Amino acid sequence: MVPMMANGDLNNTAAERARRELEVDSAYRKQSFAITRSQDDPEVRRKYRPFLLDEETSSSDWVSQLELSTALKMVESQILRGGQDRLRVLVLHGSMRNRSYSRLLSFEASRILFRLGCDVRMYDPHGLPVKDDEQHSHPKVQELRELSKWSDGHIWVSPEQHGNVTAVFKNQIDWIPLSTGSVRPTQGRTLAIAQVSGGSQSFNTVNTLRILGRWMRMFAIPNQSSIPMAYKQFTEPEDVEGGSRLMPSGNRDRLVDCMEEFVKYTLVMRPHFDLFGDRYSEREEKRSKEEKERLARAQETNGLPDLKKM
Repeated sequence: MVPMMANGDLNNTAAERARRELEVDSAYRKQSFAITRSQDDPEVRRKYRPFLLDEETSSSDWVSQLELSTALKMVESQILRGGQDRLRVLVLHGSMRNRSYSRLLSFEASRILFRLGCDVRMYDPHGLPVKDDEQHSHPKVQELRELSKWSDGHIWVSPEQHGNVTAVFKNQIDWIPLSTGSVRPTQGRTLAIAQVSGGSQSFNTVNTLRILGRWMRMFAIPNQSSIPMAYKQFTEPEDVEGGSRLMPSGNRDRLVDCMEEFVKYTLVMRPHFDLFGDRYSEREEKRSKEEKERLARAQETNGLPDLKKM
């Protein structure tokens, strides 16, 4: 029976669905499923994992201390024990400044995901041309598209500039097409979003990222991260744990929540990837196209006149 409240049940907690509390498994304390140097591809590690720290630091930093037993157990049972491919995660950030806070936040997000056993690859936007209709074969464009096609999910982190996403970030999204022939580089993939701001708390950019994700036919997780006054949130470059680390706060806890949630959703959804790409309208379009091709072949075979030319 729900206890009576002085002001009534303002939050309608009586209607909340009962949930089983998941117990913390101490056996997974400080457990890491990160890809080791000996297991990793040296070129991938050099090019796409700039977030990695030396082994001594990564084995004792704040990420290594996180209690993530539920997600770790899911990864172990659903991927590692079964010999399945690791979750493949593409991380995009929206600034090319030397001390880019969106890049620093992307580093921290990537470190959490890496500990959770993900194959994490960060794309470097340097050298990506401004979106046009001519440079589709540019190496940086092809690299971005191939990474998106490779991925199971994306992490998007953009600064907020003039109340919205930066041109650097939007340019990356604009170069990823909704479709390339029969391949849709983003459809059915999971998405986690985050923003950094120079001023007070804002949600304009994460709202835009969520809209972009929907248009790209991705599944954005419910949670999101917004870091206000980012210049106050990170340690100095030469500080402990490798420097430029996200300092303890509710904002850091929220980032952990987002990455943990992202892994859980991706683990649940990846086995059904083909299902999420199956659409009635596209089946009908394919059926109509095949029927026209069949009639055209029959016309050629039977020598019937082409009515369009009459």
